[in-house]
Amino acid sequence: MSKLVELFLSENDLNGTLPHSICNMQNLTALSLRSNHFSGELPHAWNSGSMISIVDAAYNNLCGNIPTNGAIKLSSNIEAKQHNFGGKIPDSLQNCSILLSIDVGGNKLSRRLPAWIGGSGGSMLHMLQLRNNSFTGHIPQQLCNLGYLHILDLSHNNFSGKIPSEVGNLLGLESLDLSHNHLSGHIPQSLASLTFLSHLNLSYSNLVGRIPSGNQHQTLTDSSIYIDNPSMCGFPLPTKCPGDDTFTATNSNEDGNDKLWFYVSVVLGFVIGFCLFGVFAAH
Repeated sequence: MSKLVELFLSENDLNGTLPHSICNMQNLTALSLRSNHFSGELPHAWNSGSMISIVDAAYNNLCGNIPTNGAIKLSSNIEAKQHNFGGKIPDSLQNCSILLSIDVGGNKLSRRLPAWIGGSGGSMLHMLQLRNNSFTGHIPQQLCNLGYLHILDLSHNNFSGKIPSEVGNLLGLESLDLSHNHLSGHIPQSLASLTFLSHLNLSYSNLVGRIPSGNQHQTLTDSSIYIDNPSMCGFPLPTKCPGDDTFTATNSNEDGNDKLWFYVSVVLGFVIGFCLFGVFAAH
C-alpha cells in the first residue's frame, strides 16, 4: 500500500509489536494506533519516513525511545511514563521536519519546558498538550511565538509566575487551559484580543485582580472559568472589584442630575409658553 495516506487502527484489540513494514508506506502522513494492546518500541525506522507528521499511539503498552520524525502522541502508555522521556521532552523532537502536534498528557514529565518548543523547532505547531504532568517554572514567553497554535493545554502542572502578556500574539488560539497550576499576578488584558477563543480555563490558581473585558472575552460568561482564584473580581464573578460601587454611584448621580434638568427644562418651557400666550392674547 505504497500510496496510502492515512491509516487509522484505533480502538481495537490489536496486540504484539508494531511491524517495521509500516515504514514502507512512503506517502503515509497520519497513523493512529490509539487504544489497543501494542507493546514494545515504536519502530526506529520511522526516523527515515519522509511524510509521517502525526502518530497517535496513546493508550497502549509501548516503551523505549521516540522516533524523531513527526509529532508523537504517547499519553498514558504504561511503560512510556517511566522510560520514554526520562523526565523531560526529548530535544530530538526539534529535528522533526513537520511538527504539527505534541501530546504528552498523562505522563510524569517534569522540569522546565525546553526552549526549542517556542522556537523554530515548533514553529508549525497547531496543538501543544502537556496536561497532567509535573512541569515547573514560568510559562515560557517564547510559546507566544507559535503563530499557528490552536490548542494550548498546560493544565494540572506546577507552573508558577505570571501569564505572559504576549499571549495576545496567539491570534489563532481557540482553546487555552492553564488551570490547576500556581500562577500569580493579573490576567493580561491582551487575552481579550483573542477573537477565536471559545474555550478558556484559568481555575484553581493564584491569579488576582479584575478579569479583562472586551471583544470575544465578553462571550465567556461561565464563572467556573475563574473558580478558586480568591483574589479575582469582576464579571462574570459575583465579586465586585474595588471602585465598582463608586462607579455605580457616580452613574446613579449622573442619571439623577439628568432627570432633574429634564424636569426643570419642562417647567421653564411651560412658564415661558404661558407668558407668551398671555402677551399675544392681550394684543
